Order: sequence, then C-alpha cells, then structure tokens
Amino acid sequence: MIQLEYPFNKEKVRELKVGDMVLITGKLFTGRDAIHKYLHEGNPSPVNLENQIIYHCGPVVLEKDDGSYEVKAAGPTTSIREEPYQWEVMRDHGIVGVIGKGGMGPKTLEGNQTYGCVYFHAIGGAAQVLAERIMSVDNVYLKEKFGSPEAIWELSVEGFPVVVTMDAHGNSLHEGVEKSSREKLNERM
Repeated sequence: MIQLEYPFNKEKVRELKVGDMVLITGKLFTGRDAIHKYLHEGNPSPVNLENQIIYHCGPVVLEKDDGSYEVKAAGPTTSIREEPYQWEVMRDHGIVGVIGKGGMGPKTLEGNQTYGCVYFHAIGGAAQVLAERIMSVDNVYLKEKFGSPEAIWELSVEGFPVVVTMDAHGNSLHEGVEKSSREKLNERM
C-alpha cells in the first residue's frame, strides 16, 4: 500500500503505476459535471487546484446547527461523463489526480501523460465507508450557483483508499480489460 500525502506534487504522482493501491491523506476537492463544464468554459476556479486531486463525487452533506458540515456519504460518480472536459481541467488548473469510478477514455489518458496526472478508482457502493475517511469539510465553493451535489467541496481525508487504474505513462487498466473482453467475445463468435 502506497501512502500519498498532502501536499501532492507531480513528481510523486508520476511514480505511481497502474495497479498501485494508494491511501490518500490530505485535501480532496469534489467536482462533477457542472464544475467541469464551468471550468472548461474558461470560468475561474474559486480555489487554486494546482497540484490538487479532484474527486468525481456529489457527497451527501449534513449541515449541523453550528454551521459546520458532516459528510454522510461520499461515493464516486461515473467518471466518463467528464471525458470531454477532464484533460483541459488538467492542463488549465494543474491537477495531479482524479478519483472516480468506471474509468475514463483516450483524451484523459493522453492528458495524464502530458500533464503528469493519474486516474484513481474508488470503490462504488461504498459511499458510507468512504465518508468515514473524511475527517473534515474545510470549505464549499459554488454551492449557491450549482447546488450541493455539484458544488466544490474541500475535504480533508485520512487513509482514503483508491487504486491507480490510469497512470501518467500511458497505461490504462480499463483499456486492457476492454481489449481482453473484446478478444474473448470474438473467440466465441
């Protein structure tokens, strides 16, 4: 198990390879469809994303009486929806990692190589378990504009479990599984 601790940097991330199991400790910023489209359109990010990790997640967040927040569920959302935008967000904002589920496509894989980024897979269906790895909600951005699930939530995590499924060297576990599945299907035809 590899420990990836904040502050993150491209050199450390470039060392990661497909199949590496990683525990992330530090900051994560959520971002789903509305945020990716917003950033893709050239709007400024309300937070500096340089050397940060974006988590494709619309967390279920409870606002407490004292105004603080507690994350009740934080499972990954399907990442392929961000494929049209992700490489540009890598380029324009300098992120080093993306967390989601289901993998991404060739544009993101090329962006990973060009900009020194990796795609981490988080376990779908484990939203409550993953929420237990969130130690605090440190801020929220664009909630009024996009609503709670689509906002950028700034989270502090400890031992957040992920697997590298697309690395900065052009390797993609998703591409390999698809190729192998296609070959097996063709054998049966």
